[in-house]
Amino acid sequence: MLKPRQLERIVKGFSNHRRIEILKLLAEKPELSVFEVSDELKTNFKTIAEHIRRLHIAGIVMKRSAGQAVRHALTDQGKVILVFLRTLE
Repeated sequence: MLKPRQLERIVKGFSNHRRIEILKLLAEKPELSVFEVSDELKTNFKTIAEHIRRLHIAGIVMKRSAGQAVRHALTDQGKVILVFLRTLE
């Protein structure tokens, strides 16, 4: 069972509308680079990079090196969070 501080870290990790958009996008199209996420969401590259960094720190998004590119996908925890968010819609 997670401690309250651990839960807080996770909730803060996805508590932003742009990060929620990133979660939804990665659920539909896993293995995207920051550039591809930025392009899909029509948002500044640096902004997306920071959001993905925060999602990664929270354990919601994983990173995988693929040559010179870094690919991103939802972790199991990220998938559970997305299911939770969809119950709120």
